[in-house]
Amino acid sequence: MSLLLNIDTATSYASVCISRNGESLAFAANQIQREHASFVHVAISDLLKTAGITITDVDAVAVTSGPGSYTGLRVGMSAAKGFCFALNKPLVCVNTLEVMAKAAINAFAIDTEDHDFMYCPMIDARRMEVFTAIYNKNLAVILQPCALLLSQISFNNILPRKSVLCTGDGANKFKSLNPDKRYVFREVQHSAADLANLAHSLFEKGQFSDAVYAAPQYYKEFFSTAKG
Repeated sequence: MSLLLNIDTATSYASVCISRNGESLAFAANQIQREHASFVHVAISDLLKTAGITITDVDAVAVTSGPGSYTGLRVGMSAAKGFCFALNKPLVCVNTLEVMAKAAINAFAIDTEDHDFMYCPMIDARRMEVFTAIYNKNLAVILQPCALLLSQISFNNILPRKSVLCTGDGANKFKSLNPDKRYVFREVQHSAADLANLAHSLFEKGQFSDAVYAAPQYYKEFFSTAKG
């Protein structure tokens, strides 16, 4: 049994939810990236009222730990760690790309049940670079999460001759390179509800992160266009 607070501010679409045993009880989202920081705590307060619980009732706090936007990751991780320290609750960290893959699997399980698809979430990381990974239908890792400079043959040495479902705001970059017909492109919006499902499994296994040392997974150095 688990009652979790789930926080995802890793990308331009932020969301939070209260979940019980992996199922969302109350959910809120924000699509204005610059407002993620002001959105999180107000949304959580509203969700607790909607769910009819207090923050002390929560068993753990889950957060997408990266990759993603630098500011977004810091917002989510700071909020999650703050709750964990204040309430003496465990922290559950889940890779953003795994959450995205889970959302794709859930969205297209019926359409792809007759095919052995791979799942390739992609997050825009500027220019022709993306944060990406590849998973099978059971979320086993085929390609470890990484920052990757895309080319038409980016994954040719990694993948067998199977169909690959590409999602995320970085997928259009790869699509523009005209990769071979193995690659299928779909729009799937992941959220804290997908995080909740994965976090529940980790909670049940007791796989927690140390809130003292937990930090966002950036996968590349910070880049700024500011002159100075």
